Amino acid sequence: MHLNPYGADAVNLAADLANRPPADAEELADRCRAAGLVLERPVTSQDLARTRDALEAWEKVVDAADEHERAELLNRMLAEAAAFPRMTNHAGSGWHLHYRDDRKPPAAVLLSLISVGTALHLAGRGMHRLRRCAVTECTMIFADTSRTGRQRYCSPLCANRDAVRRHRARTAPPAS
Repeated sequence: MHLNPYGADAVNLAADLANRPPADAEELADRCRAAGLVLERPVTSQDLARTRDALEAWEKVVDAADEHERAELLNRMLAEAAAFPRMTNHAGSGWHLHYRDDRKPPAAVLLSLISVGTALHLAGRGMHRLRRCAVTECTMIFADTSRTGRQRYCSPLCANRDAVRRHRARTAPPAS
């Protein structure tokens, strides 16, 4: 997976995996490949367990109370995933940077990708651009990649549902 300058691809992959955790190693591999990640090693059940741990740490970043806590939690993830950036053309898809050691197992690759991608996304677009849906009963995570940076909902469905709820609350007859 090529990281774009804002990390959107990696942070969207993290949100997808956190919102719909893969059931097994094969599903994790399939979803990573679908997102454009080149897997150089087979994904094992151990990778699945370690990826779940990484996503649990990442969800704490999402749910952080403020920017400072968010940065501190993300810095811990970055420290755990730290590797020298390297130029690579491993898949013949053009030269790009990898923020990881090529010999690492898939779970370590995902930790690096998710932490660096999230850091690029937040630093490039704004620390507020990673959150859960504003609809109370929805727990979906999303990365705000909108032009204005004001996205509040995970999907148009939730945005419409909340708009209808607000409209009905305004137009409802007063309780007797």
